[in-house]
Amino acid sequence: MKISPLLAAILCGFTPLTHAATATLDEVVVTATRFKDKASDKPINITIINKTDIQQSSAHTLPELLSEQSGIASHDFFGNNATSASVDMRGMGTAAGQNTLILLDGRRISDPDLSGVQWSAIPFASIERIEILRGSGAVMYGDGATGGVINIITRNPAHEGVSGQVSARAGSYGTQELQANGSFFTGVVGVDVTASKLHLNGYRANNANDQSDAQATMRWLNEIGELSFKLGLDSQTTRLPGARTVQPALGTNQVATDPRGTSTPLDYASRDGQQFALDWQQRLGEADLDIGAAHRTKNQKAYFDFGGFPNYRNGDLAVTSFTPRVRIPNQFGGDSSFVLGVDMHRWNYVQRISNAPANIAQPANNINMQQRNDAIYLQNTTHLSAATTLLAGLRNERIRMDGTDTYNAAAPGAFFGSAAPASTFSANRNAYDVGLLRQLNDSLAVHGKIGRSFRFANVDEIYEFGPTFTNQFQFLRPQTSDGIDLGLERKLADYSWQANIFRNRLKDEIHLDPFSTGVGNTNLPPSLRQGVELNGKMPAGEYVTLTAAYSYTDARFLSGQMGVNNIAGKRVPLVASHKTNLGASWSINEQTRLNTSFSYVGAQYMENDEANTLGIKIPAYALADLKLVHQVQNWQLNAAVNNLFDKKYFNYAISSQFTAGKYNAYTLPGRTIYVGLSYQQ
Repeated sequence: MKISPLLAAILCGFTPLTHAATATLDEVVVTATRFKDKASDKPINITIINKTDIQQSSAHTLPELLSEQSGIASHDFFGNNATSASVDMRGMGTAAGQNTLILLDGRRISDPDLSGVQWSAIPFASIERIEILRGSGAVMYGDGATGGVINIITRNPAHEGVSGQVSARAGSYGTQELQANGSFFTGVVGVDVTASKLHLNGYRANNANDQSDAQATMRWLNEIGELSFKLGLDSQTTRLPGARTVQPALGTNQVATDPRGTSTPLDYASRDGQQFALDWQQRLGEADLDIGAAHRTKNQKAYFDFGGFPNYRNGDLAVTSFTPRVRIPNQFGGDSSFVLGVDMHRWNYVQRISNAPANIAQPANNINMQQRNDAIYLQNTTHLSAATTLLAGLRNERIRMDGTDTYNAAAPGAFFGSAAPASTFSANRNAYDVGLLRQLNDSLAVHGKIGRSFRFANVDEIYEFGPTFTNQFQFLRPQTSDGIDLGLERKLADYSWQANIFRNRLKDEIHLDPFSTGVGNTNLPPSLRQGVELNGKMPAGEYVTLTAAYSYTDARFLSGQMGVNNIAGKRVPLVASHKTNLGASWSINEQTRLNTSFSYVGAQYMENDEANTLGIKIPAYALADLKLVHQVQNWQLNAAVNNLFDKKYFNYAISSQFTAGKYNAYTLPGRTIYVGLSYQQ
């Protein structure tokens, strides 16, 4: 990978000969060690999106906000509040949702199915900050952290007294949103509550979305520790407009002629979730103890008409976790420490399949999967000197899956069905990290890391049709990834930049094979992800701050076949080689700020085009956004315009494996305008 000269040239361009500013204050993070720690003395590639960054961004969904960072892309099906959106770190492509681990307050909300994270269930008003850990996290968090970890940290009652905020927003496509937050803290006991409600009609026909959420955090402090309790409820109903078809041989191009139409006017889905978590943190002499326990459930329903051959699914998933850990100072003294922990997760997955909601009590298929993940991990941070830190960690994780399926031939809508034979699968995988940080001066540091991550196939990836079209559980080998990261970072009070290069080699990558009869997902021959990530922030005069992010990603299959297709050397679908984000924040006066952003995403191969032979890609696109914020005492008025120039685009498409030149695309909204008003006390 010939990127070292390029990186050197870029670094020379970013690095001034002199700079009189002082080093920035050290930020505290929790994702890297699962305890509160300084960010600057760990050999990790971490980015923090704080509350000010969130308020200034013109993004109105979490995937949009995250994709403003280098190395992170998003794919959205419908553009209605990220209902069916995924986030991709470091070019994972089709399986991005299973290779980017998403945490909420340090607990995984990436589930062992293909439903994806419900981004809209996390209101912006509830978020304190977001920590992005690129290319790392497998030792601390385990399965699914191939690209990295995104930890969304919600508000905690922290400031004495009573405070609150109410905001309302309205805009294009029938958008109506209301959010409220209240906090009370005595210095010892506190509570923080956030609630939100959203309705939008959507850009497409049959695209309406209704979302309701509520979250509460209770906190009790004593002299040597604290006890906290978090509760969350969410409910969503959404209509599913389906794809827009392009088939040149028949003269069909719905992307151009009817981008807002629908071919699935009867399809819909709903999702309801509950979660609660308990954390007890205690200081025991020189050691820190954290004992966490949580339980989360979700119910998902979906109806697909399939042109008169309907399919209705009603599924439940529950997970209970127990995650004790301890941090102990090691013999090197200072801030050197040793973290030891255990993760225990118990999953219960039930899926009932029928032809209509009224018949779900008598399903054609009733699938049940019990899954247990047990892991032990340790990580040691040693300060070899005042300027040099060594980090080393190891994790061992075991998985066991027990699947059953029953088929009722007498059920309404049952037609030539079958039950998958009961099956059991178990596996064991290790992850490790070894990293070194060298602080060159007060503001400049270089770091490097090597490591291994892994991923287990989820239940939706193993329940498939066999060669004779009978249902079966097709268990797969766990995926592993060996990677190396090198980075250089400078942080000053008003000026900062990061430059990183990475290379990950994947073995047994879990990937859909749409070309082979009797095979659903499969283990691929080795593949590669490598690239460059650049981030920068600097003032331009007294009133303007500029930000920039660029990433180059080379994602390719190294060898082998997929069905009859040779994929050796071919690019991984749904990965853009080039991505750029630029932003400017202008403080017009003490009360008014204008934020502008520009994003460019390069062309990508479509899903199912692993052989790169379709002859057409998802086109590159560029978007511009504006956001104006005006503050009058406790009142804030904001107005935003997304997709300012009304560009017609899509960022997800899938080619037909049966008809040459045919593909389905999911068109996204044109120009959207939002106006909001909030009051904070």
